[in-house]
Amino acid sequence: MIRILIADDHKIVRDGLKRILAATTDMEVAGEAATGDETLALVRGNEYDVVMLDLSMPGLSGIDLVKRLKTEKPKMRILVLSMHGEHQYAARALKAGASGYLTKDSASEQLLGALRKIAAGGVHLSDAAAASLIGTSGKPPHETLSDREFEVLRLLASGLGPTEIGERLHLSVKTVSTHKSRILEKLNVDSTAALVRYAIEHGLLE
Repeated sequence: MIRILIADDHKIVRDGLKRILAATTDMEVAGEAATGDETLALVRGNEYDVVMLDLSMPGLSGIDLVKRLKTEKPKMRILVLSMHGEHQYAARALKAGASGYLTKDSASEQLLGALRKIAAGGVHLSDAAAASLIGTSGKPPHETLSDREFEVLRLLASGLGPTEIGERLHLSVKTVSTHKSRILEKLNVDSTAALVRYAIEHGLLE
């Protein structure tokens, strides 16, 4: 059973979300919060699989709240459910640690699909949000990687360490580390975890 915390300052929205989830057999609403501080307190005291989070709530909110929640419970998944268009916030929310972004005008089937995907370890983005993460050139950043860098990216994202990658590609560990630094710079990400998220979002893994 997927345990979900609904965090939204509008009761009518929370009630609507609860009704949608009540119709499923694999999810349950394990808590609800109306402010950012309440959300943080509930997360500290309970275990949830997914937090459905509105970005605009009284008190602690937005990207800062996403970061704080991930600091408290790194393994917990966050689906941002927002009125804000994806172009404004999707990239920032994902960079802060969210696993998905959905606008409130999405269909209930999309919401349930996103929750299941995220609970299973995936990342959910609408086509519009994915497009907003692509550089202004119209090309995704990974297309600027050299063939060798792209190979290293795929292997890093698959969970291999520099030593294993070096053995597989017949490179020194130092060379693999140099490639990794360049990849992080070109993709504008700051950690291996962010790199893995990027690879998943862009369908770069088998």
